[in-house]
Amino acid sequence: MFIQTESTPNPATLKFLPGQTVLDAGTADFTTAEAAAPSPLARRIFDVGGVTGVFLGTDFVTVTKDDAVEWDHVKPAILGAIMEHYQSGAAVMEGERKAAHADHDGPDGEIVVQIKDLLDTRVRPAVAQDGGDITFHGFERGVVYLHMQGACAGCPSSTLTLKMGIENLLKHYIPEVTEVRPVAV
Repeated sequence: MFIQTESTPNPATLKFLPGQTVLDAGTADFTTAEAAAPSPLARRIFDVGGVTGVFLGTDFVTVTKDDAVEWDHVKPAILGAIMEHYQSGAAVMEGERKAAHADHDGPDGEIVVQIKDLLDTRVRPAVAQDGGDITFHGFERGVVYLHMQGACAGCPSSTLTLKMGIENLLKHYIPEVTEVRPVAV
C-alpha cells in the first residue's frame, strides 16, 4: 500500500491519500480523541502523539497536529497508523452518521435548498481538494452560517475563502444572502 501526502493551505494540517475509498459518502470530523469513538481509523491516528484533529473524506484523511510537534516526527507514525488500519480490514466508521448539512425548517426553505445546492456543487468539491469541508449550519435574516472542517478549520486563509469566495458566490446567485459567517460546533 502506497499512501501519498499533500500539503494544505493550513501548515498544521496534512492530507493523506491512501489510494482507496475512505468514506463511501459524506465526511467525518473529529476534533478530539473522545469524539473519534465511532471511527477505528481516527482512533488509531489519535493514538499518535501530537494529533489534534482527524477529518475523513471520500478518498482522503486530513490530520491536524499540535503546533509544538514537527511533521518530521509524527508523519511516519500517522502513515503507519493508516496502513495498519487498512491491513486490519476494520471498518472506517461504525454505526450511523448524521447528514452533513443541518436541517432548516421555516419560511426560507427554498433559499436554503439553493444555498445547500451551491455548497454541494461548487464549494465543497473545491474545498475537499485542500483537505477540508464546509457545511451549512443555518440561515437567518440574510446571514448564512457555515461550519468549516478539516484543513479549513483554523487555516490562515479560511476567512478570505469564506468572505471573498463563498460569500461572493452565494450573493451572486441568491440575492437574499447578505453575509456569510463561520460557526464553531
